[in-house]
Amino acid sequence: MPRERRRRRKDNDDTKAQVIPKPPTYIKRKIPHYSILSDNELSIIENNADTILEEIGIVFSEDEESLEILASAGAKIDGDRVRFPRGLCRKLIQDSAPREFKQHARNPEKSVMIGGNNMVLAPAYGSPFVHSLDKGRRYASIEDFRNFVKLAYMSDNLHHSGGTICEPCDLPVNKRHFDMIYSHIKYSDKPFMGSVTASDRAQDSVNMVKIVFGDEFVDSNCVLISLINASSPMAFDATMLGSLKVYARNNQATIVTPFIVAGAMAPVTAAGVAAQSLAEGMAGMALTQIIRPGAPVVYGNFVTAMSMKSGAPTFGTPEAGHMMNISGAIARRLGVPFRSGGGFNGAKLPDAQAGYEAANTLQATINSSVNFNLHTAGWLEGGLCMSYEKFIIDCDQAGMMRVSVEGVDMGDNGQAMDAIREVGPQSHFLGCEHTERNFKTAFYMSDVMDDNSFEQWVEDGSRDTATIASEKYKQILNSYELPALDSDIDKALLDYIESRKSSFEDSNI
Repeated sequence: MPRERRRRRKDNDDTKAQVIPKPPTYIKRKIPHYSILSDNELSIIENNADTILEEIGIVFSEDEESLEILASAGAKIDGDRVRFPRGLCRKLIQDSAPREFKQHARNPEKSVMIGGNNMVLAPAYGSPFVHSLDKGRRYASIEDFRNFVKLAYMSDNLHHSGGTICEPCDLPVNKRHFDMIYSHIKYSDKPFMGSVTASDRAQDSVNMVKIVFGDEFVDSNCVLISLINASSPMAFDATMLGSLKVYARNNQATIVTPFIVAGAMAPVTAAGVAAQSLAEGMAGMALTQIIRPGAPVVYGNFVTAMSMKSGAPTFGTPEAGHMMNISGAIARRLGVPFRSGGGFNGAKLPDAQAGYEAANTLQATINSSVNFNLHTAGWLEGGLCMSYEKFIIDCDQAGMMRVSVEGVDMGDNGQAMDAIREVGPQSHFLGCEHTERNFKTAFYMSDVMDDNSFEQWVEDGSRDTATIASEKYKQILNSYELPALDSDIDKALLDYIESRKSSFEDSNI
């Protein structure tokens, strides 16, 4: 987690201290893509999705403008239900949606590429509660929000500042988006997400980034990405559609994401979920391309299973992994970036359940070739809670994800034949030249996992992983330094916020 970690050789010679190179701004996948279905089986899913779009349709609720836009492109309108001629959505998307795109950060060195063989990891999103070992579970505040922005900024293993990392419940609902967007800009210089809870809040997000980047730059480049959820099954509501239109018109990226708990909002089978999810996603993505051809769009996929005993969502299950993998393969065939995955779990504490379920989901994320991984760090209690300790543990796991997808070095250094020749039989590799040359980067070194002997562990205080993570996040916040921000831009942002906040009354809706 610290920005630079130092490891010393056993001789403790200070002149031989080694600095581990900083990880890249985003991950470049070097291992093959993997699909659990054949091309023929994926074609069946795609055909079923087209059947849903053509025969059953998608509801665009209480949004006459969206209905008119879709009708202009050839869709058939029946009340608020829209049916699409077979292949129309696919054609609209493939004709103009970019396969990959750059999201610019205010620090150009932190900009990320989304799509293709790239993987971008972002924090969890949307929790009304936060949890820490010393303060327990409580409603999140703007202070918590800023803390998580700072933690994400300080992590080398997260590439993105995220969006609504937690809901600042101490602020009015209709005005808290100003403070959240400002916090992302002020306390981090990584890319971030805009507000989607109302169209005017989406427009405020666009207006604020125009202050930072300039109007012309924003019109020509992606500086915001935002989460647009379908109201599964097979519907979009006016709130999400309003925000989608704002971002598309301003050439900003949207992640069109069916939100599915299988068995409740979709069938219980992986193939059924995949077809419905694709139909919903293509309908929303097609709308963006009609509004502004070439506007960046991401096919999102939030799918989990349901406990057939209680009806509660479950996480880290093999079925959810199957659903994610199918959608990842379909996104590649469609030619758009794919969003899914995360450190999902239903645990109430950063315990063994949280670790196992999150690790299962993160492994499925790798196997599914996810491009934008929302909910990488901090997720607890089915997404209701953002955990300080789990955030640190998940960031450590994110570092392992990078090593996994960067693959195996097959160059001369990776083959290590010089080491094998030097050492020969019945010796050891600890002191050979190849080991000395590679020791600082040979293996991933965790910041929070204890691999010492039992005796050393006892001497260090017999701490479990959550306790270590609790100490770690406090150390990081204590060492945080504000990234540079032009004072005129800062003032302009604050003036805009003050003017907008004073123009309407507080509300909790």
